[in-house]
Amino acid sequence: MATIYLETLVNAPIEICFDLSRSIDLHQISTSKTNEKAIAGKTSGLIELDEFVTWEATHLFVRQRLTSVISKYEKPVYFRDEQVKGAFKYFKHDHFFEEKDGKTLMKDIFEFKAPLGILGRLAEWLFLTKYMKKFLLIRNNTIKEYAETDLWKKVLK
Repeated sequence: MATIYLETLVNAPIEICFDLSRSIDLHQISTSKTNEKAIAGKTSGLIELDEFVTWEATHLFVRQRLTSVISKYEKPVYFRDEQVKGAFKYFKHDHFFEEKDGKTLMKDIFEFKAPLGILGRLAEWLFLTKYMKKFLLIRNNTIKEYAETDLWKKVLK
């Protein structure tokens, strides 16, 4: 199992950061390089507790589908999305939001396990953890960019 910890300080209100983090539309903007598209379940707007989304994208040169569900939710301070079907043996992604001096501290804890036993563990160690961390950093930087400018108004209607 691999775990990625990230902290991103955003100069914006907690509610905007929370909503951008669960926006299907913003996720698609942040993943434009992998052409990630929501194809089933919640396909636009803000995902809520017990809702699922199925994503289709190309990662590591392989076209894949992944379905995740929002399994825990406490607006505007926390939610968890976790895989119910997809390429990982499992993943869970905890999103925490905290107000600090008029800004929002976003904390991510992303735990995952690759399939294929020892080969999967080797992949986690050699490249998969680095790949997933970069993926999450791009996502968080997109959230930050939108939250700190008026761009958030185009996504959160």
